[in-house]
Amino acid sequence: MTAKEEKSAISPRRSEDFSEWYQQVVRAAELAENSPVRGCMVIKPWGFTLWENMQRVLDKMFKDTGHRNAYFPLLIPKSYLEKEAEHIKGFATECAVVTHTRLEMGEDGKFHPASPLEEPLVIRPTSETIIGEMYSRWVQSYRDLPLLINQWANVMRWEMRTRLFLRTSEFLWQEGHTVHASSEEALEETHRMLKIYANFCEQYMAVPVIQGEKTDREKFAGAETTLCIEAMMQDRKALQSGTSHYFGQKFAKASNISYLDENGDQVFGWTTSWGVSTRLVGGLVMVHSDDDGLIIPPRLAPTHVVILPIIRDDKSKDEVLNYCEKLSRELKEITWDGRSLEVELDDRDIRGGDKMWQWIKKGVPLRVEVGPRDIAEDKVFIGRRDKGQRDRFSQNRNEFISEIGTVLNEIQNNLLERAKKNLNEHTVNIDSKEAFYEFFTPQNKDKPEIHGGFAMAHWSGDPEIEEEVQKDLGVSIRCIPFNNEEESGNCVISGKPSNRRVVWGKGY
Repeated sequence: MTAKEEKSAISPRRSEDFSEWYQQVVRAAELAENSPVRGCMVIKPWGFTLWENMQRVLDKMFKDTGHRNAYFPLLIPKSYLEKEAEHIKGFATECAVVTHTRLEMGEDGKFHPASPLEEPLVIRPTSETIIGEMYSRWVQSYRDLPLLINQWANVMRWEMRTRLFLRTSEFLWQEGHTVHASSEEALEETHRMLKIYANFCEQYMAVPVIQGEKTDREKFAGAETTLCIEAMMQDRKALQSGTSHYFGQKFAKASNISYLDENGDQVFGWTTSWGVSTRLVGGLVMVHSDDDGLIIPPRLAPTHVVILPIIRDDKSKDEVLNYCEKLSRELKEITWDGRSLEVELDDRDIRGGDKMWQWIKKGVPLRVEVGPRDIAEDKVFIGRRDKGQRDRFSQNRNEFISEIGTVLNEIQNNLLERAKKNLNEHTVNIDSKEAFYEFFTPQNKDKPEIHGGFAMAHWSGDPEIEEEVQKDLGVSIRCIPFNNEEESGNCVISGKPSNRRVVWGKGY
């Protein structure tokens, strides 16, 4: 740390150890912590409220496009997963399996599994097969279509290496499952839902994304086509932030989802699925936060404003608290972005500096300090989380109240522009294998520094090239982007002809 650098609230800094910095930001913001069950997490109230806000916005987006919520069982018969061979092969190593119905006391005084099940039950890693079984009962006629259903649930996928929010054995998500009367309708649904995810990320999370299609090697097990959105974190790695899958008639045939069409013929449906998870919380942390902790875009913030009374002595205590309580009531009456402002009045009896830093680390967009001197001038002292801790200013109380919506919009837009700048500056065209390997090779192999980014490079379509690059550099094709026009060139690795560039990057 140089003489000019101030001490940061989070240690280590992003530039020193991004992975550990991330863990410390999550803990300091009280988003989540590891549970006693290996690989699982406890989402704390601040983190869960953030997820609830994401859930609220997405749920409305789904319902506005005609989808309805339902709930399906946590336990899936093993035979259901085996109906679609490619699907079960993709999830087999991640499955948690229930084999007994109860515990009984043994002679050793300990409880042991008893009464084996006739068929093992798998804790859902995803729900295509159990939902397919129900859809086969619900879909009888073309009049039953399209069937547009979503569920909010938890899933279980055993993970060897876990990281809070980004990769845990149990996580929360939503999974949409739809049935359509034609391939064209199903493909339209697949693209529609991806666009919803992209709009959510950019408009609410303030995270710019690249939309595209996965290669055959990277697509969802059993899908004919997988579409995705990819976001760049501050360490220049990619986070797959949402996926939408077109199954054709594969799962319909496996689950016997068929119906009588308008001509009286028995026809299999065309199905899709799409989902996002609590991984989005991790993405938000890694895109926006700084060396002082979490930064939350206002449109998703659990609290928009925290009011911090500055009480110097007992004499001024009542005056300051009364002023703050009135300010809190007035702010709560304001509607911004479709909801009442969330305001926290922190009147805890602890040091003012400790309070302030706790809220900085939790990422609240606006901090408002009020003391006797401010009250005498009818002013408030304001700190914005998108600016430095020292970059605070005094403002007339009424002006602050009347302009707060504009300020929150400024913070939201500022965070999006910062994230766009990071994405644009570290997305580069690369045309030689030498430059490609240099771009993705850290100077310090033992403790890699922040390096690389997204390489827009030609690819011949050969999956062996993907495997070679993954093995050598830990780099994969993140997607074949929609917005890239066809361009003749040569594969950056093999030199074979290619008609477009794809997005290469290291990912989470």
